[in-house]
Amino acid sequence: MALWAGRFSKEIDAGVNAFNSSIAFDARMYRHDIQGSIAHATMLGDCGIITKEDSQTLIAGLQEILADIDAGRLEFDPNAEDIHMFIEAELTKRLGDVGKRLHTSRSRNDQVALDLRLYLRDEIAEIRTLVETLCKALVKLAEQHTETVLPGYTHLQRAQPVTFAHHLLAYVQMFLRDLGRLDDTAKRMNECPLGSGALAGTTYHIDRQQTAQLLGFDAPMANSLDGVSDRDYCIELANNLSIIMMHLSRFSEEIILWCSWEFKFIELDDAFATGSSIMPQKKNPDITELIRGKTGRVYGDLMTLLTMMKGLPLAYNKDMQEDKEAIFDAVDNVKLCLETFIPMLETMRVLKENMRAAAAKGFINATDCADYLVKKGMPFRDAYKISGTLVAQCIEQGLTLETLPLEAYQKMTPLFTEDVYEAISLETCVKGRVSEGGPSPAAVAKQLALVKAKLGME
Repeated sequence: MALWAGRFSKEIDAGVNAFNSSIAFDARMYRHDIQGSIAHATMLGDCGIITKEDSQTLIAGLQEILADIDAGRLEFDPNAEDIHMFIEAELTKRLGDVGKRLHTSRSRNDQVALDLRLYLRDEIAEIRTLVETLCKALVKLAEQHTETVLPGYTHLQRAQPVTFAHHLLAYVQMFLRDLGRLDDTAKRMNECPLGSGALAGTTYHIDRQQTAQLLGFDAPMANSLDGVSDRDYCIELANNLSIIMMHLSRFSEEIILWCSWEFKFIELDDAFATGSSIMPQKKNPDITELIRGKTGRVYGDLMTLLTMMKGLPLAYNKDMQEDKEAIFDAVDNVKLCLETFIPMLETMRVLKENMRAAAAKGFINATDCADYLVKKGMPFRDAYKISGTLVAQCIEQGLTLETLPLEAYQKMTPLFTEDVYEAISLETCVKGRVSEGGPSPAAVAKQLALVKAKLGME
């Protein structure tokens, strides 16, 4: 019989019990449930709400249950309603009446809220470590390619020359913002709901400061209604995870393009690609395609949480049981994607020559040609028009700005002299972009120094 069955005259329908049960997915929180119960039992004993002896017996019993689950000696009962009731029932089975004292001054509502915060706090730390590892891998790769020239794109059209290091560091900045958002969420959610009871606290003289401190929280939650009904932190984390996935998806899209024969900027290691069942020549970037697909799944988890909460009156409602599968799915998929993406990135081969060859096409030095004239006194708009006209001539004649004869330049304006070829060389174009945050080796060196300092790499 369920531990809450006193009000009821008959057993719950088997189908309803299965529908109502959450142990299939919340069992993963067993360690955090026991952690919270140990803190609660400690406080009950210290406050004299139960005897010190009973408190110590409860703590020892909970520790034994934890050890038995970890060692595989105790399996979860699939018929249990949830992980909280399973552990309490097991404790009572082992300790008798003493086990029944654990739930004094506590509700499942504040217990669930506590367990989820404890669990997600740990998961945020793990995801943060993975994102930081990804940033460090990108920095190490960038350091090898501060002078590797490739085209920068807008509208997926070749635009201006950059370096591969510059391109990679753009993603580092995205992931650094992700780290900041994870830190903000972890700080905001680090308040303890334990002691909120079902919704209105308790008549016992409990010490919420003590349980908060024992569990590593900054403080107890200030309002008991909010304590049991708040899921902002789940939504906020799901939003952060969605943004991480969006960044991974953008990066994946570029890797998919770069792997194609049309670009061929990189070569994935064989361990991180798959073949075709019918086309023997194929080497498919399936990992990055899956990340693209899983991004939509994590977005869906965010929408599930937002929709679940949008119409709920205070305080707890059973709808909120749906929070766990959604946030667990988002957490699991982000970790899985990061754990796969990092070694794929570390083992891929960069084809510098192909990047350089692509940069030589597409007239990505046209702006530099215009700037050449501006530096000789011509207004930019006039210089822009001349540069565009020269590009049109090159296209018509099958030439590039580098191979266009000097006479053709000088027909446009005598300001062009032999030094124009040096001014429009790709290396000059890149090295000349010395503005802060730009692609020149000097500017990239400053970016690397700042990023490495943030990541503690120096």
